[in-house]
Amino acid sequence: MNRESKAKVKLRKFRIGDYDTLIELWEKSRLPYKPKGRDRRDKIERELQAGKALFYVAECDGQIVGSIFGTHDGRKGWINRLAVHPEYRGRGIARKLVTRVEEDLNKLGIDIIACLVEGWNHDSINAFKAMGYSEFEDIVYFTKRKYPDV
Repeated sequence: MNRESKAKVKLRKFRIGDYDTLIELWEKSRLPYKPKGRDRRDKIERELQAGKALFYVAECDGQIVGSIFGTHDGRKGWINRLAVHPEYRGRGIARKLVTRVEEDLNKLGIDIIACLVEGWNHDSINAFKAMGYSEFEDIVYFTKRKYPDV
């Protein structure tokens, strides 16, 4: 991949045929990947079919260089799995992906959009702050998992 490429970045909806390339992008982006849980191909395909997933990829020169997965429960929207290939960072791709999901959620009447970012992921924390997101410190996140690696 060539960071200096002048090709325009285009967003399009994720297709399940993109799955293997998506996983490669996540790995290169150091995004935690849960192959036995939420990130399994069949689980992602099911979420797409349920109609509440806003899953986009960013392409440059025909290569997938970014991804985002937005979801909602009808009242709150979530931004998940935002990733940009390291060689393509600093070009506004993350902002373009987030804006697309925000617009889709706003069209659905959803006024609260949230995301969870691991504390070690300073690049993502800084990116979301730069896009106008505020850290909300009054919540303690709990999880109950059927298996530790899901």
